[in-house]
Amino acid sequence: MTTTELAADRLLVQDASAAPVEHAPVDAADVLGGRPTMGALPLADDAGVELGIWEITSGVVTDVEVDEVFVVLSGRGRVEFEDGSSIALAAGTVARLRAGDRTHWIVYETLRKIYVLLPDHEEATS
Repeated sequence: MTTTELAADRLLVQDASAAPVEHAPVDAADVLGGRPTMGALPLADDAGVELGIWEITSGVVTDVEVDEVFVVLSGRGRVEFEDGSSIALAAGTVARLRAGDRTHWIVYETLRKIYVLLPDHEEATS
């Protein structure tokens, strides 16, 4: 295998900020405001760890999270947690969500992030 082929095998996406992500309307039961759409572009899945790009347009949605680490690439918003805490979201924000977190995502400007879904800790230790 040539070095060019080796590099191509490692490259997941050339420009994560511009990769096309197909959107669909958010389930109406999860929308608290606006008419947001969202989509994801999975890039890799290995040993129960998924890596990808996720994007959501402006609006307010509710969610129950899985174990995840993410880096915001673009956009602005806020994620609010059931305990009253919140995290401001903007390009460069790195955050951790825990399985079972109940959240409200308030998106002011289309938000795009790189996500890493972590394996279920209970399954990993079983």
